[in-house]
Amino acid sequence: MDWLSLPPLSALRAFVALAETGSAVAAGTKLNVSHAAISQQIKSLEAHMGLSLVNRSGRALELTSEGQQLADSLSVGFETISRTISALTGADANRPLHISTTPMFASAWLMPQLGGFHAAHPDIDLILSTTPKVEPLDTGNIDIALRYGAGNWPGLVSESLFLSPMVVVAAPSLVGERTFQSFEELAEFPWVMDAGISEANNWLSGIGTLSKMGQGSIQLPGNLLLDGARDGRGIAVAIRTFAETDIRAGRLRVLFEKNDKKGYHIVTRPGVQRPALKTFLKWLRKCARECEAPI
Repeated sequence: MDWLSLPPLSALRAFVALAETGSAVAAGTKLNVSHAAISQQIKSLEAHMGLSLVNRSGRALELTSEGQQLADSLSVGFETISRTISALTGADANRPLHISTTPMFASAWLMPQLGGFHAAHPDIDLILSTTPKVEPLDTGNIDIALRYGAGNWPGLVSESLFLSPMVVVAAPSLVGERTFQSFEELAEFPWVMDAGISEANNWLSGIGTLSKMGQGSIQLPGNLLLDGARDGRGIAVAIRTFAETDIRAGRLRVLFEKNDKKGYHIVTRPGVQRPALKTFLKWLRKCARECEAPI
């Protein structure tokens, strides 16, 4: 790295504060300097780079396209530096461990196991965010994501928790013992689906099945999906691991299965891991090996 070609750190810090707050006054308050000092640092940075980073023609502050690119990059960089320093010094030791995962995984696998974690580690507080959206890990305080896929998330560290294929299942009371040769034959039946975006719905969209549901669908929260399928309300798509007990008991039939080597993965940022995260990861791996749910 050519250190001498980089702008002064104080100017970069002032620019990030300006981009975050939207004004020189607020940025100065955040850095405990005057707004004039912020303006001077921004001008110095623009002169160093030979670029206009802030559009000053309007009444409100706006970043130029080059300024926005720089602000995005610097925000990630400073956030990484801050997290690493906190992890090394123990400054964030008391911050709750923030976990992001899907509603389906949380209700079907993670929540039933968390009692064991709390019993073993009562000193570690957890925040569980359940969202079908893939939360970015490059900013914010999310420590770990549990995602379904093939394990290829660029820039992140991914470790397989357990593999499990997608299955199309239905209650015998709905479909009987009939054998199906194609997805098109399922259009005559109702479906129960996870409301919104989910790993199951993404899979259905990928094979073009959503547009072929002639009898309509019932949308349910992810934790009620298998309940609806068991009751014969409709055909459902689920992770086989979560439906295995019902399949073995005969409450659900597997109509189609796609074993494409996908499953749930532990996803973290590269770099130093704080002690609470290390403890949770160790427990998570052990639970995946020993708990009854994974197959």
